[in-house]
Amino acid sequence: MGLIIKKPKDVAGSAAPAILVGLFVAFGGILFGYDTGTIGGILAMPYWRDLFSTGYINLEDNKRDVSPSQSSQIVSLLSAGTFFGALFAAPMADILGRRLGMVASTGVFTVGVIMQTVATAIPLFVAGRFFAGLGVGLISAIIPLYQSETAPKWIRGAVVGCYQLAITIGLFIAAIVDNATKDRNDTGSYRIPIAVQFAWAIIMVIGMLILPETPRYFIKVGKNAQAAKALSRLRRLDVDHPALVEELAEVQANHEYEMSLGKSTYAECFKGSIGKRLATGCLLQGLQQLTGVNFIFYYGTSFFSNSGIQNSFIITIITNVVNVFSTIPGLYLVEAWGRRPLLFLGAVGMFVCQFIIASVNTALPEAEAANKVLIAFVCFYIYFFASSWGPVAWVVTGEIFPLKSRAKCLSMTTASNWLLNWAIAYATPYMVNGGAGNANLQGKVFFVWGTFCLICVFFTWALIYETKGLSLEQVDELYGKCSKAWKSRGFRPTLSFAEVQEARGSVGGARHASLADIEADVGRKRSVAQVEPDGKGGEKAAYSY
Repeated sequence: MGLIIKKPKDVAGSAAPAILVGLFVAFGGILFGYDTGTIGGILAMPYWRDLFSTGYINLEDNKRDVSPSQSSQIVSLLSAGTFFGALFAAPMADILGRRLGMVASTGVFTVGVIMQTVATAIPLFVAGRFFAGLGVGLISAIIPLYQSETAPKWIRGAVVGCYQLAITIGLFIAAIVDNATKDRNDTGSYRIPIAVQFAWAIIMVIGMLILPETPRYFIKVGKNAQAAKALSRLRRLDVDHPALVEELAEVQANHEYEMSLGKSTYAECFKGSIGKRLATGCLLQGLQQLTGVNFIFYYGTSFFSNSGIQNSFIITIITNVVNVFSTIPGLYLVEAWGRRPLLFLGAVGMFVCQFIIASVNTALPEAEAANKVLIAFVCFYIYFFASSWGPVAWVVTGEIFPLKSRAKCLSMTTASNWLLNWAIAYATPYMVNGGAGNANLQGKVFFVWGTFCLICVFFTWALIYETKGLSLEQVDELYGKCSKAWKSRGFRPTLSFAEVQEARGSVGGARHASLADIEADVGRKRSVAQVEPDGKGGEKAAYSY
């Protein structure tokens, strides 16, 4: 592969519509990133601290502030909302559809933004955080679902990865806006950053009312004619074009095969191959959070300030710039290298950076050199995260599940991300800060994150399958035939599910026959030439498949 990801020559139609649709849907990541990023700056604003304080005095500067427990509550309630939102995303996406599901999710998010904007005390502000989180959780599960089901297989990783790029852009914009309003001595200091989110919501809703539903959703609900029209729009092919007919037939055959193995219930998600994939997805999303990235973006401003770094707002902006630009190479590498190598090398890089930060800050806690090391290696750490675990976690979880259970499983993997997000957001002030009942780890907290990064290395080797270049239906074949993740890089698809549907009757029924059994039967039929008269006294060879 060269420096540019090119459409394979044997792929019919145009990929541009599907790519543009996927990129626009990724815009929802700005809404997600901005909302999670803005709170760190707001918590450090002098006017907000004084207005929302219930009498607590911060010993660092002897000024009115919210207490560590209140800070934990304010930050973590968004994550609690997102956890439940992600779980509700499955029924919403399966009942309303992927497209209208995102519209409804944005409406829920807007309610939370209104509540936060008008709040002047903690109770209403916290309630607004919860409802905004509910909307973000819904959106965060449906967006990669929509992208995976519409993007061409040869660039799916880059398209879904753009969701993470949009998240980083949202975090960056939040840091800019927070820095611009932090010194205002009125409610505009926090209301302006919060109210900006109305713009993201309006753009999202207008766009989703125009864009098509995913063809795979229409196949799932039995609307094949509408599926053909949607795919025609995405591929710029006539509905009767052979390539489009073949692609739809494969999606439909795969769905019928999966449904023949079991119903589309939550119980089925925990069984067999799907259960293995669900465990992989939940662990992947949970470990993404346990690398410590949101410690930096939730509490970075306060942590840098307490570490003695002057102008911590500017440092936060710098880390967000690094985050944005470091995501871009990941969008290329996810297709050039693949999912496994990128996750593996990213985990190694994060581990090294975290332990360097922790070691230097432990050995030289008061030294200016330690602060410089902190800033430098936080930026290196962000580079490794943003180019690997940031986008690739969403890519992998968006493509490893079969259509019948994709919405349910993706909602649960996303919920596991938000559950750990909530736990980290809630626990961090107690882990880092001094005072009674707190662990006072300060810079030593990076030992904790570094240890989890080391776990990520072994997890990637043991459980991440290489899915680069495979269609969503071929990923099912991969899991059906390859028992070990570390053997998956050599996998090449050899079956179509149209063949599976035709052959399953001859191997004792699809419910009990493995893909390996069916492949053997299909292989025998392919190898046997049917000798037919050619009408001239001779013979001609024809093949079954």
